[in-house]
Amino acid sequence: MSKQIDVPILKAKDLQSDQEVRWCPGCGDHAILKQVQAAVAETGVAKEDIVFISGIGCSSRFPYYMDTYGMHSIHGRATAIASGMKAARPDTSVWIVTGDGDSLSIGGNHLIHLLRRNFDVNILLFNNEIYGLTKGQYSPTSPLGLQTKSSPMGVIDHPFNPAALALGADATYVARVIDREPRHLKESLVKAHQHKGTSFIEIYQNCPVFNDGAFSAYTERGLKEEHTLFMEEGKPLIYNKGKKGLRLNGLQLEVVDLESGEFSADDCLIHNPKDRTLAHLLSRVFEEAEESGFPRPFGVFYEEERFTYESALTAQVAQAKEQQGEGDLDTLLQGPNSWVIQ
Repeated sequence: MSKQIDVPILKAKDLQSDQEVRWCPGCGDHAILKQVQAAVAETGVAKEDIVFISGIGCSSRFPYYMDTYGMHSIHGRATAIASGMKAARPDTSVWIVTGDGDSLSIGGNHLIHLLRRNFDVNILLFNNEIYGLTKGQYSPTSPLGLQTKSSPMGVIDHPFNPAALALGADATYVARVIDREPRHLKESLVKAHQHKGTSFIEIYQNCPVFNDGAFSAYTERGLKEEHTLFMEEGKPLIYNKGKKGLRLNGLQLEVVDLESGEFSADDCLIHNPKDRTLAHLLSRVFEEAEESGFPRPFGVFYEEERFTYESALTAQVAQAKEQQGEGDLDTLLQGPNSWVIQ
């Protein structure tokens, strides 16, 4: 009879490492770190079974500040390394910390393949729409016209839409949160952990040095009410203290004024994160709110259950052993074929 091992109940402070946090004062990373520590403590997973893996960038210092296992890996490759980790140790809780430059530029190819394979890992993509670590160049998510050190006349690259990109790669869990909504951020992190499959969370994170105020429309009092919509499953898509909502007009989303008397909350769409079509429509609400008239959606866009890569891999290995017995590495490397070079 196996002996049951009691996992100690953790608090957020138990996950704080002894390393000095070396982000700029006012950086949104501080708030995200605090909520990640609180959320991970609630998961009930032992510290010895948690791994944080990062790439390169300001956000990628994250593993140093978590009193868990971790790896500060190389540029854009955190997703690949995390895939290997989960394949070898499917019992571990794996978290990937990355940025808009790290994962959407050099690491873009690795990201989309991790999403489609559906390893049971959590991706935290810190999006500040700038390269912070290398001092202010534009990134794959920088908006058109943004003047930076590498685009002094304004960005002319069309920006990536991370949520739409993840949905296009058939991710099984896609969400968007923001650093200055701590309660919502923590709840989203807990939900991501509970999801069995790849959880992709885009986190709007303010860079006070090189791109300060990039998300002020969604954080400042007097602005955020009109420009943010927090999606809740089973509830109508309404915002601005119930004054406005989203309805479907043909095949297009439409903003309706609920104070005019012409429309009510009953006319608005009910959020269903299991509806892939609705998720795609909501993810495309991406233009600047003050220009398009649409709010920016936050919360879970989409969630579905699909087999995880590591479970299928484990089953396949077990089947191979049953049918063929233990393999021989030397035989495999030598192979049954040979060639003679003339």
